[in-house]
Amino acid sequence: MDTQRKVVALFKAGLVGAAISAGVVSCGGGSHHDNMPPPIVSTKFATTNLVSDGTPAAPHTDANLVNAWGIAFNPTGFVWVADNGTNKSTLYDGNGVPQTLVVAIPPGAAGDASPTGIVFNGSQDFKVTQNGVTGASAFIFAGEGGTIAGWSPAVNRTNAVTAVDTGANGALYKGLAIASYAGANYIYAADFRNNAVDVYNASYTKVTLPGSFRDPSLPTGYAPFGIQAIGDRIYVAFAKQTAGSNDETKGAGLGAIDVFDTSGVLIKRLVSDGALNAPWGMAMAPSNFGTFSGKLLVANFGDGKINAYDPASGKFEGALSKMDGTPIVIDGLWGITFGNGVNSQPTNTLFFTAGPSDEEHGLYGRIDMQ
Repeated sequence: MDTQRKVVALFKAGLVGAAISAGVVSCGGGSHHDNMPPPIVSTKFATTNLVSDGTPAAPHTDANLVNAWGIAFNPTGFVWVADNGTNKSTLYDGNGVPQTLVVAIPPGAAGDASPTGIVFNGSQDFKVTQNGVTGASAFIFAGEGGTIAGWSPAVNRTNAVTAVDTGANGALYKGLAIASYAGANYIYAADFRNNAVDVYNASYTKVTLPGSFRDPSLPTGYAPFGIQAIGDRIYVAFAKQTAGSNDETKGAGLGAIDVFDTSGVLIKRLVSDGALNAPWGMAMAPSNFGTFSGKLLVANFGDGKINAYDPASGKFEGALSKMDGTPIVIDGLWGITFGNGVNSQPTNTLFFTAGPSDEEHGLYGRIDMQ
């Protein structure tokens, strides 16, 4: 009876798993419960809005932050956000404090750049030139206007410079990645309209690599939507095209995640259908991210959830959830990435961008373990 009372008390205190694993309580000689492992309790998270254009509420307001989309960190500085609705890029620290630098993304032949994807470039490649001055692009932007623009502080501190303009040919870039193949650097732009991944070399010249970023088993109407370089692989998130529109179709199970090498050769289909819903942002969780450590996190634009998958098998591991156990839902969720360890940007805090209210507003925030 004493043992039973101890078990009951431990259950009430929420400590039974720890007690069993430490051998404090025995469940009875010869029982099949003798070596039962402690129950696995998924890590819970808290979402914090840091800055918005005024809707939804946030501690900081920035009118430039409309349909906040792509997100990339300067490895030793602040986060850069691609503001699709204002053709700007804005910078923040880990508490959402806006920085003074605001970079304009120029229009192209098809009109506004409408930036989506953004990458940091730490090499001396991808040079842009303006007014006789040439410099490497520290940040590179792709947009729905079919342009790719580079920002070099040596060339123009407050304006990016257009390096590629395919708008007249109908390209619609929804995402951008940067990686290397055979010792050379490339950028990879997801052309949602034309169902292609366009690859550009270090001189911003379009090239053809051995692979084609094709998956013949994809459902009809699926096209590259989000794209992310993780390690030596390129992850492509496919969404279903909406007929007669440049937009994706939202819906449960509408999406796929493929893994390619950096030459565009398909390695495998990692995830199909299931919890996917117009997936866009992707990030690999670090080793200190609780029960989702080392998992591939995928941000659904369609339903605002962040789902975790085993990066080897593609097994669904669950959704990031709040303290009450319900999934985190962020209206208009786009990009996700982990901090760089400086400026109040922890490496195990997940930062996100969103375009709430059907992309009419903008939000930048963070998700922390509890």
